[in-house]
Amino acid sequence: MNVIDHVRDMAAAGLHSNVRILSSLLLTMSNNNPELFSPAQKYQMLVYHADAIFHDKEYRNAACKYSMALQQKKVLSKTSKVRTSAGGAASNIQAQSLPSEIEVKYKIAECYTILKLDKDAIAVLDGIPSRQRTPKINMMLANLYRKAGQERSAVTSYKEVLRQCPLALDAIIGLLSLSVKGAEVASMTMDVIQSIPNLDWLSVWVKAYAFIHAGDNQRAINTICSLEKKSLLRDNVDLLVSLADVYFRAGDTKNAILKFEQAQMLDPYLIKGMDVYGYLMAREGHLEDVEVLGGRLFNISDQHAEPWVISGCHSFYSKRYSRALYLGAKAIQLNSNSVQALLLKGAALRNMGRVQEAIIHFREAMRLAPCRLDCYEGLIDCYLASNGIREAMGMANNIYKTLGANAQTLTILATVCLEDPVTQEKAKTLLDKALAQRPDYTKAVVKKAELLSREQKYEEGIALLRNALANQSDCVLHRMLGDFLVAVNDYQEAMDQYSIALSLDPNDQKSLEGMQKMEKEESPTDATVELDGDDMEGSGEDGDLEGSDSEAAQWADQEQWFGMQ
Repeated sequence: MNVIDHVRDMAAAGLHSNVRILSSLLLTMSNNNPELFSPAQKYQMLVYHADAIFHDKEYRNAACKYSMALQQKKVLSKTSKVRTSAGGAASNIQAQSLPSEIEVKYKIAECYTILKLDKDAIAVLDGIPSRQRTPKINMMLANLYRKAGQERSAVTSYKEVLRQCPLALDAIIGLLSLSVKGAEVASMTMDVIQSIPNLDWLSVWVKAYAFIHAGDNQRAINTICSLEKKSLLRDNVDLLVSLADVYFRAGDTKNAILKFEQAQMLDPYLIKGMDVYGYLMAREGHLEDVEVLGGRLFNISDQHAEPWVISGCHSFYSKRYSRALYLGAKAIQLNSNSVQALLLKGAALRNMGRVQEAIIHFREAMRLAPCRLDCYEGLIDCYLASNGIREAMGMANNIYKTLGANAQTLTILATVCLEDPVTQEKAKTLLDKALAQRPDYTKAVVKKAELLSREQKYEEGIALLRNALANQSDCVLHRMLGDFLVAVNDYQEAMDQYSIALSLDPNDQKSLEGMQKMEKEESPTDATVELDGDDMEGSGEDGDLEGSDSEAAQWADQEQWFGMQ
């Protein structure tokens, strides 16, 4: 047993720090005396040394050492050819025991991927002949191709993964996300479904994810529910998270939160999907719960985008946009494919008046998730903020034609129509169609109420909001009902509605303002006192604002550190 065998055994035993020290010393010995080790032994030492560096997460250094190993392999190949021609059978046996050159190239590509050098990673993997590509090489190539927008090459690589491993479910999701028909994907798994017992659910699973990636949310919900009810798949966390996500995409916030909570109870260490859950909770005004959720996820892992997004949502809905921007950028650093991180950063940029930068982020989110309507809504909001009504109308019409006339697309189109006095009637028609499909769709109710408020049809607005609140409780709807009741001089019930709104979201400033305004009108004798108090509070608010400016400057400095300017 020679020294290289000891290095190999330590590497196999996971003693990476020991391998790194010893291999470094042995390589220096080899450099000073080239005759000390054979070319094969030096190749082995370089690979084991690079593996140890990779384990220490020094990826650029590891890629360099792996490349040196490949150069040494070329020298070895030349010498082995000479020995083989001389009839050296032992050299063939030695070559078979050496670390795989294909595996070394995969490791280099892995380093480049972690370093976000995707083009270099693709170049390395493309250099491997197709017949020599293992399933994990094809899977990495497929993901890199998809990220680079090379869809045809990505489809080919995903199909090759399935040819070799027909139960590679992430490859199936990859194909469906690239608009490959569900029937075609299902046919690739048919043989294994028929040959293995208790896999009859797989064809239904493929159908469910085909509906998800086609944007057919209702059929996706029905299909996943049918799977989830099966006794063998009941309480599966991945299915529950997918179901919650589809409910979210369909605009059903209540059921989305319910399913996320159910999944979280089954797996307290769950990270996947928690960014969407945190966003929904923040949007609903449950900021204390969001803060707790973010802290808990940071304790699980700070190397995932999700806890950073959750903390960013807490900051965003606390109106600390500079901090939200920083946290969103940090999340994107960890996962450039995080749609929720892109939306968070885009929204923060928009609210800070940096609309053109926000548009870039919303467009990237749209590219990654073409069936998520909130990506389009963010972009449309940016267009409207910059008076680009024509661009917003073009985008809204495109969504309507692509995804069909459902309550969400009708509401998006109506929202843009409301911005133009010429298309007010069209907006009303679209909202009526949306509410006919889904009377409980909150965004449609809000927009219809805004339109009725403009037209001063208060009684009609009150009836609309009461009807919507019959089966749900929403802060915005209660606040709007309070506004309408004030308009018809029903102050007592208006006060009740503002109170309910504030109980649902204590940070809802508009409800607080409505309540304070009513209190001043009801007690004019106390108005002077309240005004004096307001003046005193105002001086305090100035102090707070100064503090928030200094905080904004602090986070802006960190933005520069993370290259966000």
